[in-house]
Amino acid sequence: MPTLTSITIYPLKSSAGLPLTRATVEPMGLQHDRRWMAVRPDGSFMTGRELPALVRVRAEPGPSGLHLSAPGMPGLEVPLPPAGAPRLDVTVWDDTCSAARAHADANRWLSEYLGQPTLLVYVDERMQRPVDPKYAAPEDRVGFADGFPLLLISEASLADLNQRLAQPVPMSRFRPNLVVNGCDAFAEAGWKRLRIGTVELAGVKPCARCVFTTVDPETARADPQQEPLRTLATYRRMGPKKGVMFGQNVIVRRPGEIRVGDAVEILE
Repeated sequence: MPTLTSITIYPLKSSAGLPLTRATVEPMGLQHDRRWMAVRPDGSFMTGRELPALVRVRAEPGPSGLHLSAPGMPGLEVPLPPAGAPRLDVTVWDDTCSAARAHADANRWLSEYLGQPTLLVYVDERMQRPVDPKYAAPEDRVGFADGFPLLLISEASLADLNQRLAQPVPMSRFRPNLVVNGCDAFAEAGWKRLRIGTVELAGVKPCARCVFTTVDPETARADPQQEPLRTLATYRRMGPKKGVMFGQNVIVRRPGEIRVGDAVEILE
């Protein structure tokens, strides 16, 4: 039976991953995962695809807010936006939703670090962003992840890719929330229902990958050869749009608790 070998959250969209040994799984995914996002003044989202420096921001959630740190920057405590905080219509791909605006200190901090005007927004209780109805139930919601609450990848899938690469890459290039071991390469693409700990999940769609996978999370530099995306494109193009697929998008069907080492039971 496969087992869960790592859990990672990215509290600020495109920021450094924070590894956990246990986590609470909420309907929108892992607690604290992608609940904050950097946006331009017009509300359009900012990610490591076009701003690789974001991957070197460490965003650590706490009960009262978020601690931000980055190379060359002083640490900053960002309080949770209060009830009644100003709001901003923000866009994530084709979705538009109303998010709470963070304190102005966070805007100044991010603007200085990224070198352009930047606002910080937060997923509060009022924000409603449905998951794509082609793959989800009407009540399913997602925070600031690209499209789905969770991303799951197997170690075997990464090993299959790495044996094709001149220079192996770490799992962190693909920014999964959940990593599992003990299955065949790409087996996760066929998992429709699974249970981890007290949590039940539904695998709904392979994850289409982009140039963000070419960015080294340690240096924030993109690979000049466009690896590993270039190699993935030679054997993982699929679907009607011929996207480059790696990992499985997952929706939460029963929230609960998970721990590294939990068995991954495939229900369907």
